Amino acid sequence: MATTAKKKSKKKDSGIHAPLTPYKAKKNEEYMNDKQKEHFIGILGRWKHELMEEVDRTVTHMKDEAANFPDPSDRASQEEEFSLELRTRDRERKLIKKIDSTLELIDQDDYGYCDSCGIDIGIRRLEARPTATQCIDCKTLAEIKEKQEHG
Repeated sequence: MATTAKKKSKKKDSGIHAPLTPYKAKKNEEYMNDKQKEHFIGILGRWKHELMEEVDRTVTHMKDEAANFPDPSDRASQEEEFSLELRTRDRERKLIKKIDSTLELIDQDDYGYCDSCGIDIGIRRLEARPTATQCIDCKTLAEIKEKQEHG
């Protein structure tokens, strides 16, 4: 029975059953080994699953709450509420795309390496932002440069 439970937790499909604890790298452990990849697949899968559930809740809420109020103020309030919800869902839709592209990077063995300089992004940074594509130094430089260009 313990073997069956172990096999289920190693599923790579969605990762929604992966543990919530931060990854503890062992001394001299190879960077982005299978265990680490599995850990981040779990984080990303769980995150995507939560976002998808939120989309479903929004659709249900909007269907249930949609009403044609005779009072223009009530109608305007409802439209504003729906507009805010849709903007939030649009940001989440973009995040889901980013999660999907990150999962693609893991499949291609390119995950965890800086797009700018090629060095390891680092487990701790990836724990904080699993979709990170730059190491902290390159990201900091990019933000400084952006600030200088855009005021």
